[in-house]
Amino acid sequence: MKHRIVHFLQKYLLNPPIKLLFAIGVVPPGYALLETIGRKTGKPRRTPVGYGLVGKQFWIVTEHGQKAGYVRNIAGNPRVRVKVRDGLWARWHSGTAQLIPDDDPRERQRWLKSQLPGSASNAAAVRFFGTELLTVRIDLDA
Repeated sequence: MKHRIVHFLQKYLLNPPIKLLFAIGVVPPGYALLETIGRKTGKPRRTPVGYGLVGKQFWIVTEHGQKAGYVRNIAGNPRVRVKVRDGLWARWHSGTAQLIPDDDPRERQRWLKSQLPGSASNAAAVRFFGTELLTVRIDLDA
């Protein structure tokens, strides 16, 4: 039940304004935009995620694990793009995503907070709204 409520809120209330800001070139602090390829449609699907760029890797702790659409898309096609702030603008980075079910998502969040102090509020929201935390690592292309 919690998953259905949170999914509804994110899909119809929270994510659309964030996606709109990205579309007009405004990158909200603490966010990035993940683009996967739809496993059924083959079309690009864009989802706001917490900012997790550390070096040449991008880290995501998903709230709903295998139930998240973008996680299922990654399982079908691990090639993704991530749009992140680069100075005043935003830039796309291509990479290959990997689901890491053996990783401890809470420990990963603690590590991310040490690397990216601004990620603390996202980590708290993910833990609060989350039903099945899962770590995703994206190895960015050179």
